[in-house]
Amino acid sequence: MRRSERAVESSTAPLLVVGLGNPGRQYEHTRHNVGAQTVQVLARRQHSELRGGRDDATTAEIRLGGERAVLAFPLTYMNESGRAVRAVMRRNGIDDAGRVIVVHDELDLDPGVVRVKLGGGLAGHNGLRSLRDHLHTADFARVRIGVGKPPSSQQGADHVLRKVGKAERELLDVAVERAADAVEMIAEDGVDAAMQRFNARER
Repeated sequence: MRRSERAVESSTAPLLVVGLGNPGRQYEHTRHNVGAQTVQVLARRQHSELRGGRDDATTAEIRLGGERAVLAFPLTYMNESGRAVRAVMRRNGIDDAGRVIVVHDELDLDPGVVRVKLGGGLAGHNGLRSLRDHLHTADFARVRIGVGKPPSSQQGADHVLRKVGKAERELLDVAVERAADAVEMIAEDGVDAAMQRFNARER
């Protein structure tokens, strides 16, 4: 089996779809929370919602690609996302990062662009760094939602945590729906097929 197919490899363990972000109303609809929005969309599409707070995460169980999937939003704040994800994996019997799909904001992509990737660098993303540190690998599938770069590197944190204007909000809302489509395609058809579709269509 090719490396790029590992995210949907048949297993008795469920898929885990993680939407990165920060908890709290003050962070809702910020650039940093587009991953969290995406798992909420996936839950809504199947008439479910994320609940509870076990393992420092809200979760929901749905079906993706004909198999069981767990949606998770860590409540640990971005910098400690890996701790919550590791606990959710343990509770659900997931011991392979190839069963994990992470949705997150991406400064290196223009606002609204959605790309799919497997493994690779962290691009300075603290949530991804925490995942790598706690899972001891970065070899998980990623759905990246572009939020664009701030005018200077010193403004990065303020850029991703600031609420956006109406025009950009509409753009990001469309991107979140597209990111949910990408997750569904990864589960159904594999990472290769999702990369071919989503990485090509937005050039």
